[in-house]
Amino acid sequence: MNVSSLFTAIAPLDLRSCLITQQGQLIFKHYRDPQTATAIARINSCTKSVLASLICIAIDKGLLPPLMTPISAFFPQLALYSDSRKQEITLQHLLTMSAGFNWTEFGGQNSFPRMTRSPNWINFVLEQPLSDSPGARMEYNSGVSQLLSAILVQAAGMTTARFAELYLFGFLEIESYKWEIDPQGIHTGGFGLWLSPSDMLKFGQLYLQQGKWDNKQLISQDLVARSVQSAFLVEGPRHGYYGWHWWTDSYPVAPNDSSPQSVEYYYARGYGGQYIYVVPSLKTVVVLTNDKRKKEQYPVDVFRQIIAPLLQQ
Repeated sequence: MNVSSLFTAIAPLDLRSCLITQQGQLIFKHYRDPQTATAIARINSCTKSVLASLICIAIDKGLLPPLMTPISAFFPQLALYSDSRKQEITLQHLLTMSAGFNWTEFGGQNSFPRMTRSPNWINFVLEQPLSDSPGARMEYNSGVSQLLSAILVQAAGMTTARFAELYLFGFLEIESYKWEIDPQGIHTGGFGLWLSPSDMLKFGQLYLQQGKWDNKQLISQDLVARSVQSAFLVEGPRHGYYGWHWWTDSYPVAPNDSSPQSVEYYYARGYGGQYIYVVPSLKTVVVLTNDKRKKEQYPVDVFRQIIAPLLQQ
């Protein structure tokens, strides 16, 4: 990889941070200022992918039932709603955001802001009408992530953050973090986790290593593979697919006799420019963070348009 070319390419973008590892070695490091290296900041919806890892760990430990289990096992009040389809919503539907709720995250119904202004976020989500049968299509929905966090609390008998400390953060030596909560004290499943860029990189590296860290299998290889497998084609303007709270996609490369015509990757994505990219075939992890308002950011896909082409060099 031509590191000097990357420094030149990203200089005008004024990113908060950009970190890249290949083969487990840090090959590129950029921080806007020295303080950024250790400061924690909101990773926004990258929180969803961290939550998915905790759900996988809970499954491995036998704390959660099979993924085809209806969530009414955790929310029996669903039996009270007139739409009986709500009782068909499963854990798998929540992970793939295909529960069927009539939900517009931002714009239109502004479902996400309305949820955060409600006195009980769980009740707000469960009360939303269904626009689709469960499993029919994917609709981006931070509310279902909150349901997953609440389910983890019930299954594990402890807070989501404490579960993370015991079974994930501790092993990755993630010591400095903050995690916001809802009015009932449930840690936010779809956003609200604060991490440093280097700790985001550790999380991506854990997935590149198929759930293993320091010779300990924190997440089973099977669940790592299943969680980043494409489950639903996403609707525009986004592109690619969605797995278990991870996005999946590919980018084209110049073909030759020994290489494929595209490279597959998966990534955690947070509002405002927070990303954790994992490229298994290149044994690469990329972390990008930003703190500028969207209209102040350069209108480029930094990974696909700038970093990805250089990874092949």
